[in-house]
Amino acid sequence: MSDAIEPWLTIIGIGDNGLASLTPEAQALLWQTETVVIGERLDHVLEGGALPDLKRILNWGGGFRETLAEVLKLRGTPVTVLATGDPMHFGIGATLRRYVAFEEMRVVPSPSAFSLAASRLGWPLQSVAQISLHGRPLATLNRYVLPGARILALTAGAETVLQAAKLLDERGFGSSVLTVLEHMGGPAERIQQFSARQMVEARPAVAEFNTLAIDCAFDGPLLSQVPGLPDDSFRHDGQLTKREVRAATLALLTPFPNAMLWDVGAGCGSIAIEWMRTGMGTQAIAIEPKPERTAMIRFNADQLGTPELKVVEGEAPAALEDLEAPDVVFIGGGITHDGLFEACWEALRPGGWLVANAVTIEGEAKLAALRGEYGGDLTRIQVSRAAPVGRFCGWKQLMPVTTWSAMKDVD
Repeated sequence: MSDAIEPWLTIIGIGDNGLASLTPEAQALLWQTETVVIGERLDHVLEGGALPDLKRILNWGGGFRETLAEVLKLRGTPVTVLATGDPMHFGIGATLRRYVAFEEMRVVPSPSAFSLAASRLGWPLQSVAQISLHGRPLATLNRYVLPGARILALTAGAETVLQAAKLLDERGFGSSVLTVLEHMGGPAERIQQFSARQMVEARPAVAEFNTLAIDCAFDGPLLSQVPGLPDDSFRHDGQLTKREVRAATLALLTPFPNAMLWDVGAGCGSIAIEWMRTGMGTQAIAIEPKPERTAMIRFNADQLGTPELKVVEGEAPAALEDLEAPDVVFIGGGITHDGLFEACWEALRPGGWLVANAVTIEGEAKLAALRGEYGGDLTRIQVSRAAPVGRFCGWKQLMPVTTWSAMKDVD
């Protein structure tokens, strides 16, 4: 058995009151280091503090990749990264974990901004959406804006707060209460509260270092994270998996934590977007050959809070080359195209599953043939909606949809 790896990289969470916030354990670890790495927001924490005889101070403000390269060159020597709050909760610790084996790391957290904010507001954290708008698109917020929802968001500064207020007001949530918690735990701590509409109109001054709490009003539109959004939630040209079929399709796709979906022939992106809105770290790639539709996919993704959806413009199966392997595949169009199913099935991870929809007789025939060869389940969905018939109301049938789903055997 090999010897245990001795951690060389220490990541310490620190409060707004600087070195005074560190526990004795954290202070001892800091004293042993040779190099300290800080962020732009932490420039002040080293001022006037008792520190070891440091060989070097690095700052992420010099460029993340450049600073990371310098840190990795120091592997095997004591390096300490100072970070705000909990480094593993939307923090630098989670980022560095992608480059450094966890056995080489030691993490000492402080209370996160979420914990501090919850303690100020009396909000149970388990009932609150905890997100980051720092270094991420503001459109991420759209996924969580629901009547009665409570959201805690890390921000990139004062401008993020103003942009969030504008987004809420434009979405019909202008009476939502925004609480801006500035410099929590430090001598400059301050809490300000406004409605989203007041924030837009008055543009009050807020500190750059803040956490934003949002208590969503009840008078905005409800776009649930449960699959089956109204059809008019999406911008589309008719190439849309209708609401009832979409909900049934997502049930067959069965989203699970961190799973990667390929949405092949994505149309307006409704399946991929609703897959990602279920949360749990789900990821998706939407593959669509028509540029006007890929533009709609990107628009819909932003409006519905999934700006991280990857969109690939191209014709499958050629467009599938070099994409990250999927855990689940949905073929919403083109099942009769030569080589499409075979390319998707080959790329699918063992134990993953594939779901395909068809509305044409030729597509149905293809799905029936695939069921005969690969097994799986074949379903036909027929939806009727009430529609005016003169002065009365009658049933209008939508095109029936045939769905085939199958699991790929584990080798």
